[in-house]
Amino acid sequence: MSHLKNSQVRKHFVPQDFLLSPEAHPVRAVAESIYPFYLKAAYRRGDKIEIKPVPVLDDVFMNSHEARWVRILAETTHAQVNMKRLGVHSTIVFFGSAQSPDMETAGKCLQKARDSGDEKEIARCEKIYQISAYYGQARKLAARLTAWAMEQGNPDQPQPFAICTGGGPSIMEAGNRGAHDVGGKSVGLNIFLPHEHEANPYISSELNFHFHYFFTRKFHFFYRAKALVVFPGGYGSLDELFEVLNLIKTRKIIKQMAVILFGNKFWKRVIDFDYMAETGVIHRSDLDYFTYADTVEEAYETLTAHLQRYLKN
Repeated sequence: MSHLKNSQVRKHFVPQDFLLSPEAHPVRAVAESIYPFYLKAAYRRGDKIEIKPVPVLDDVFMNSHEARWVRILAETTHAQVNMKRLGVHSTIVFFGSAQSPDMETAGKCLQKARDSGDEKEIARCEKIYQISAYYGQARKLAARLTAWAMEQGNPDQPQPFAICTGGGPSIMEAGNRGAHDVGGKSVGLNIFLPHEHEANPYISSELNFHFHYFFTRKFHFFYRAKALVVFPGGYGSLDELFEVLNLIKTRKIIKQMAVILFGNKFWKRVIDFDYMAETGVIHRSDLDYFTYADTVEEAYETLTAHLQRYLKN
């Protein structure tokens, strides 16, 4: 019996038909180079060894410590090959909370709190209700941007820009749902987490990807992104926002990327960028890397004006 329990042999989620395809040759080459070292380590541990003819078909190997680099390469290559094949070259990324409910759910929470008479609970639910409005705004913005993108399309590229989200609930769901509302395609870059959800049902099925590693997922977020809209969110949204701002500042991202913080009131309370500039920890010019928007119309006008530069004449 391997040192990996059966319940653990599930992390290897890149389809085996892809691993055996011509496009996955680099993955197989890395797997084959590592496989002898894995077999020696397994032998030293006293594990039962059943050698497979192709290393990428050995699930125990593919989920082992030794094969970590194979998994990283596999999930990166899988998304890259398939997005290229499906014509996804430019994306508009939506970030935001995975926990904020829609207005209907938040309204029920607020009504229940009011019925209870608990002032603290009422205050908490009122704030949640205010934030819940962003679900509808994200959905409307995604729908308008997707409809606009399809209007700019041509036979070679019917939809030049696709909404891309983290694939989960709340704001992410709203982004994919808005694209779905107008018959457009959208991308979901899901990640396996212990407490997480299933992918939301509005992602285009052929563009529904799953990652184990945050950094490979982030690569695919930013690699094709021509614009980024960050709705109110928590640790994950802040992490992604600051990462992209740092990449722009350090010129690791050299393309022109529009970054919009949606919800001026929320963002200016959560992050005091002006104070950061006043204290010299960032330059005043660093504030030019992003703009604020409070309405769907405002964000739509800013984004479409920016994205025009990426359309082929």
